Amino acid sequence: MNNAKLASKSDTHQRTLVKLSPSVSVGGEDLLIVGGPCTVESLEQMEQVATHLSNAPVQALRGGVYKPRTSPYAFQGLGLEGLQILKSIRQHHHIPVVTEVMSIGQIEDVVTHADMLQVGSRNMQNFDLLKALGEVDKPVLLKRGLSATVEEFVMAAEYILSHGNPHVVLCERGIRSFDTYTRNVLDLGAVVALKQITHLPVIVDPSHAAGKRELVADLARASIACGADGLIIECHPEPEKSVSDARQALSLEEMVALVHSLQPIATAVGRRVLTSHPQRQLVAA
Repeated sequence: MNNAKLASKSDTHQRTLVKLSPSVSVGGEDLLIVGGPCTVESLEQMEQVATHLSNAPVQALRGGVYKPRTSPYAFQGLGLEGLQILKSIRQHHHIPVVTEVMSIGQIEDVVTHADMLQVGSRNMQNFDLLKALGEVDKPVLLKRGLSATVEEFVMAAEYILSHGNPHVVLCERGIRSFDTYTRNVLDLGAVVALKQITHLPVIVDPSHAAGKRELVADLARASIACGADGLIIECHPEPEKSVSDARQALSLEEMVALVHSLQPIATAVGRRVLTSHPQRQLVAA
């Protein structure tokens, strides 16, 4: 992949460590586990999530506040109110938060309130957004597009890198196929390939790939077995009542059980799932 001047490996052992906070990173021996609801619904909801998952342990929380929905009539997120909730949670629980940014105009607010900026699959080739994120000094979680090739995915990361931001994490979240039994087809072959051709960390989102909560745990474990640097998984205090993606969300109890089940697989591939949190530190927003 000669065009990917910055994303490609210069040697087989090169890999980049991306820090979400002084004590939380991805790309090293320790796996990054990110959990939380598809959508931030209330402060009470996120307090419940953070309190429960901090004992899993989950190293970072996810929660959408700007939601790219297929229908214009579906819930679009709480916006700035949601960002303020995330900031309150990160300060109270000393845990990094990840949330999606959909436009250049949202970047400033998201940078102020969150530790990692997510680019959703629909925006993977929003090149103006990627260029703008290249000028931000915070990690970017770049999700693979719905029908993107591996090369297109890496070149999207190259846009961010070439504009000055080296803190990019790739996320495989499934691609579209003729089969509709799962929401998308999780491409674990792409995870293996990305780990060979790029030095960037690669994590997996089994929730959006599966679309069914009963498939998520096995896909998560398979992802770690094939070399993923971490996982981002949807979970909710009451999954059936989630305002979006209810069918694929795990309960908080299921999420905790899943994280603990990863340990023997991680050990087998030379990685580690933290069983206790290091002293958490966050850079003041």
